[in-house]
Amino acid sequence: MITEMKGMPGRVLGFSLEGMITKDDYHDVLIPTAEAALKEGHKLRLMIVAGPGFEGYEPGAMWDDTAFGFRHFFDFERIAFVTDNEGYGAAVRAVGFLMPAMVQVFAVKDIEEAKTWLAA
Repeated sequence: MITEMKGMPGRVLGFSLEGMITKDDYHDVLIPTAEAALKEGHKLRLMIVAGPGFEGYEPGAMWDDTAFGFRHFFDFERIAFVTDNEGYGAAVRAVGFLMPAMVQVFAVKDIEEAKTWLAA
């Protein structure tokens, strides 16, 4: 399940990932929220929190994540990936340099630091 996080600073969008992420999660939550923000004329500043309950992506959801990322490749300004799972953090670090956006990985205990970095 993808849940939009409330109380984010400025133009920052925050999403919490729990359980197994489905295609419907993208179509019902993440995509419409992000596209509405893009219509305001700003690049996306995005925080993704993959907590201990995050189990991964169903194949259809992984495809939608990739398709959304390619469709909006230049629409991201900053991305903070927050997790204590070193495997997910390492994967984000490995591909983050390929993006035109700034990408940083933060530990869950540093979530406030991630918010500050995104809002800067």
